[in-house]
Amino acid sequence: MDVRLAPLDDFMLATSVLTRLPVGAAPAAEGDVAAAGWAFPLVGAGIGALSALAYFLAQALGLSIAVAALLAVGAAVAVTGAFHEDGLADTVDGFGGGRTRETKLAIMRDSRHGTFGILALVASVGLRAGALATIGDPIHAGLALIAAHAVSRGALPPLMRLLPPARPDGLGAAAGRPSVAVALIAALLGAAIGVTVLGPAAGGPAVLYAMIALAAAAILARRQIGGYTGDVLGFFQQIGEIVMLLAAAAK
Repeated sequence: MDVRLAPLDDFMLATSVLTRLPVGAAPAAEGDVAAAGWAFPLVGAGIGALSALAYFLAQALGLSIAVAALLAVGAAVAVTGAFHEDGLADTVDGFGGGRTRETKLAIMRDSRHGTFGILALVASVGLRAGALATIGDPIHAGLALIAAHAVSRGALPPLMRLLPPARPDGLGAAAGRPSVAVALIAALLGAAIGVTVLGPAAGGPAVLYAMIALAAAAILARRQIGGYTGDVLGFFQQIGEIVMLLAAAAK
């Protein structure tokens, strides 16, 4: 069933799935992760807030903007256990290195990262840190981090609803398919957080750019492997976060 006992259950489960924080959530039954998807943007906002705190503290200690930006990105990676970064690397390795759908999926299941994946990780960290360094101001950068992490995770349930799992097993298939209501709530919550914290003038275009980029990424995934896997969801999250931060940094 796509229903849980209480919103707090959903939030705790979403936190246990998206982060390494020891929240003590009960083991997920089939379909529970999909049902908790509405809470993804709220968890994302929390991750963004922790990353923003790292950025603020680094600058308060007199560290350079570049170092503060790298530490902020590193803080989010530490909180999530590089969950999404690993998905990004595996997906780019598979899409770039495989010739057939089966080969691509096999490469994505390999825990080792190839050249494509490593370059994707370098680009992801570099673009995010570069965007934060360009913003500079810790308040603006902190709000951008909250918006980027919320919007990028709020987009995942709609994409899980629209795309089929690319394989019958694995994390993507086990999560289940969100209901239309869960997908809409997640998308609206993510967009609302993004527009609210960045302001309509900056937040509206940033959310729009992220949605366009994620739509393109979804079309790519459909053509490459026929749908999504757990790794592809990480790839989607990284795309959304990067575009949001770049949009917030644009002059």
